[in-house]
Amino acid sequence: MKNRALLAAGACAVGAALAFKSPRPAPTPTPPAAPVSAASQPLFDGKTLKGWKRLGGTADYKVENGAIVGTTVMNSGNTFLVTEKEYGDFVLELDIMLESPVSNSGVQTRSHFDSPQQPGKVYGRQVEIDPSARSWSGGVYDEARRQWLYPLDLNPQAKTAYKAGQYNHVKIECIGAEMKTWLNNVPVAYVVDPVDPKGFIGLQVHGITTKEQEGKKVYFKNLTLTTTGLKPSAFPADVYVVNFVPNYLTPYEQQHGWKLLYDGKTAAGWRSAKGDAFPVGGWKTEGGTMTVQASEGKEAANVGDIVTEDQYRAFDLSFEYKLTPGANSGVKYFVTLAEKTEGSAIGLEYQVLDDALHPDAKLGRDGNRTLASLYDLKKADKPARFIHPIGEWNVGRVVVYPDNRVEHYLNGAKVLEYRRGSPEFLELVAQSKYKVWPNFGVAPAGHLLLQDHGNEVSFRSLKIKELK
Repeated sequence: MKNRALLAAGACAVGAALAFKSPRPAPTPTPPAAPVSAASQPLFDGKTLKGWKRLGGTADYKVENGAIVGTTVMNSGNTFLVTEKEYGDFVLELDIMLESPVSNSGVQTRSHFDSPQQPGKVYGRQVEIDPSARSWSGGVYDEARRQWLYPLDLNPQAKTAYKAGQYNHVKIECIGAEMKTWLNNVPVAYVVDPVDPKGFIGLQVHGITTKEQEGKKVYFKNLTLTTTGLKPSAFPADVYVVNFVPNYLTPYEQQHGWKLLYDGKTAAGWRSAKGDAFPVGGWKTEGGTMTVQASEGKEAANVGDIVTEDQYRAFDLSFEYKLTPGANSGVKYFVTLAEKTEGSAIGLEYQVLDDALHPDAKLGRDGNRTLASLYDLKKADKPARFIHPIGEWNVGRVVVYPDNRVEHYLNGAKVLEYRRGSPEFLELVAQSKYKVWPNFGVAPAGHLLLQDHGNEVSFRSLKIKELK
């Protein structure tokens, strides 16, 4: 899945979009869901490729011993064997085996071919099969469009589900806007995405670039599809949901403790960092976004920052943001409002910045003022493919555990982690602008803050789950 350009998902009404090495516990398999009311139907007859066609590349597909066998070919891009029919809601189950650990494959769902933006290419949501050390099998990738939607940084317990050198059982559930995946009965990914309510199903042979990868086989068998009598299958309580419906929580999220911090319409739950009321002017809460207006790029010189009325100790915070060219802002946490400052209120900050155009990206130490960094303290290690262009929505996430471990994410990738109050943290503070404030960043609780840095920046889908 290389060279896939970011593609805006049309004008969809609801929107598209440290180093701690603690041992990773083995995933706990869950029993298969109860049978649906209608019997599953085979999607492959075990003998021929009737009902299927090849798209996108020149890799070879044939039937051998009751399995579809795809073989890599040099000088071919990604190749897909796709169903001639399109499907909306369904449960798909199949077994997949990769001959080589240097191979890669996937299963397309509700996908399409040959758009004006991607001529000659298959595009749509893909369930990844990844035998590499990265171990993202069962994650969700948007082929030839938005790239990674659900990398397994979001569910690391599922990274051990894939079994090399043998058939792996994949289950994919697409009902309404919700998509869930399982690998060998281990729950892996949960995506809510209103894009593409129907499309074809496809089996991928990945494009290759080296002789080492040439002639490698991928096996697919036991493909069954259910399209009627569908009921959503249960997921365990602590799986993070990537939800691209703005300002909306699924019943699953509500059941497991998530709350919206912005209702999509009003400023309820927020106030000025300078007083008890929400600012008059300067911030707009309409059209499904909370937007700070431009004011010559001066920090807190217009109406200033806004903060949550409530304070939080340990939490999982998720938010979407959209930058204008050259813009600067931030999402701060553990804001006590006790520090004396003429600019923005003080707190630990997830930096929100146009790294290419704003000069702050070149200040600080070793890049610690760039996008998604712990501002002025620790740089975010973010692959370029996880940075969406200016003017598009990005998803930020901050997780603060009860033991003071903290993680920053950008569009699903974990880019930074540290521990509040640790010797490493205190040394970073001593080298930063924050050294003048005693006990900076170690308050037991604090407000959340959206920063007014004088540039237009929009926020939406702010949601939080308090952790115990």
